[in-house]
Amino acid sequence: MHRLRRAAEHHGPVLLMYGTLKLIGFGAFMYLLHSTGDYQRKNPRFGGGARPWDVLATWDGWWYQQIAEHGYHPALVPVPGATGMITLEGNSAAFFPLYPALMRTVSALTGLGSYGAGLLVSIVASFVAALGIYAVTERFGGRGAGLAAAGLWAVWPGSGVEWAVYSDSLYVALAVWACHAVMSRRWLTAGLLTCAAGLNRPTAAALIAAVALAALLALHRREDGIRGPLAAMLLAPLGLLAYLGWVGHRMGDYGGYFRLQSGAWAHEWDFGRQTLDVLTSVPVGRSDYLFPWPFADMIGVGVVLLAFALLPLLFRNRPPVVLTVHTVLTLVLVLGSQQIFGNVSRYLLPLFPLFIPPALALRRLGPVHRFALLATAALASGSYAGYALFELGVP
Repeated sequence: MHRLRRAAEHHGPVLLMYGTLKLIGFGAFMYLLHSTGDYQRKNPRFGGGARPWDVLATWDGWWYQQIAEHGYHPALVPVPGATGMITLEGNSAAFFPLYPALMRTVSALTGLGSYGAGLLVSIVASFVAALGIYAVTERFGGRGAGLAAAGLWAVWPGSGVEWAVYSDSLYVALAVWACHAVMSRRWLTAGLLTCAAGLNRPTAAALIAAVALAALLALHRREDGIRGPLAAMLLAPLGLLAYLGWVGHRMGDYGGYFRLQSGAWAHEWDFGRQTLDVLTSVPVGRSDYLFPWPFADMIGVGVVLLAFALLPLLFRNRPPVVLTVHTVLTLVLVLGSQQIFGNVSRYLLPLFPLFIPPALALRRLGPVHRFALLATAALASGSYAGYALFELGVP
């Protein structure tokens, strides 16, 4: 009982800070949706439905619900007569299995439908991620910095998906606690969490590399014996490799996942050509790159520039190698790929180590001023989520 009380006293303010900021942003988001009514004229699969909150389970959320309810159907099906970049029909194999598996499990345990189960998994995972971000940042700047970092997780421009039927919150929760486990020298835990992250998103490749390199350094320095770091190295990639192998086997092509991503979703490694095109096109008003959505693209450009500005500030704090490699490789994987650039602020949500420099600055403010600043950012973040949704929606 005493331990439980101490945990509540220590972690309660973190959860309260994060939850309050999310409610502010979520309220702004829902108000914007309700006031326009535009959701009723949109396809339920792409940005709308009969009720404002239906948008929380559209786009990727629609696919996750299909997987949770009907399972996978991996295939490489050509689009008849296709001549452009989209040559294959999209299917569920593009979406990794851990999140829909949890949706199905929660649905069976609670009686909720796939929509409610997906929201519950995402919301719980977002609080777990907030605690992890607090725990990592507290090591650099104490309690004040940790609270500020948890608040920044709530208001990042892409944070609208944290409380939606999306896998982002779950991935960040797994990634941040895997990094914390490495920093705490709990290698088996780090390996298991990274393995799970590999079943959730393909960008777990960055986390796998970060954990593996940290384990190699520990072996070289003989800090934690052999078994722990070696176990982490062996376990870390298993989830990602298992899913890619299974999809390839079902498709009859072990590169099938990447062929599907390229041919059905126009999402492929292009060495950053599209990112460079966007960064040089948006400011002068050109729209000659793929997937142009001006407002979301401008926010995306701002987020990318902010990430590059924060990166050297992070390095000045000499973070452990697991945070450094995870951050740099995630940035490389996201910006080096062709994609819907308007989503880049969401794809960069795993860059939680970049919260450390601004969190260290925010700790100098008093609690009231710090919360007021973050609450203002929460309103802006929630409004951005609403506007971006309408811009990316399909009438």
